[in-house]
Amino acid sequence: MSQRNTLVRSLHDVGLAAWFGGALMGAVGLNGGTAKAAEPSERLRLSSIGWGRWAPVQLTAIIAHGIGGVGLILGNKTRLVKQPEARANTELKLGITAFALIATGYSAILGAKMAARAEEGGAGVTEPGAAASRKLASAQRQQRVVQWLIPLATGALLILGAQQGEQQRPVAGFLQSLLHR
Repeated sequence: MSQRNTLVRSLHDVGLAAWFGGALMGAVGLNGGTAKAAEPSERLRLSSIGWGRWAPVQLTAIIAHGIGGVGLILGNKTRLVKQPEARANTELKLGITAFALIATGYSAILGAKMAARAEEGGAGVTEPGAAASRKLASAQRQQRVVQWLIPLATGALLILGAQQGEQQRPVAGFLQSLLHR
């Protein structure tokens, strides 16, 4: 009998898609767009407002992804015991997920530091301006790197999820499709 995990798979995949897409759009669109504001102090202020509005959605997406991931692990525990490649993929996904969570949390901390000093302005959102304090400049330089680690890690999770989907194909069904061509 076939066991379906549609709800947990949907939570896992939609949550991850929002986490990835939001991080990528934020780095490219929000930070890139607000960096063009005429007033240097508006660059950080507007970016901080946008990220603040996104934060609850992102948190919801991360929680949905986590609930879905746990549900998939529980639903596939027999397969994970019997298939070393599926187990290795899951272990790698857990490690990358932990990294993405840490990067997301650290990015939020850096963003709060930047928001607190928004009046100092910036050459861009992640590029310090001439009037930037050491604390602001440090946060901006770190954020310039960290903002890209999140879509990189979550994109890798999407790829590993696709690989796991391929691992679930029944070999017999694949062979039958070849024979009936």
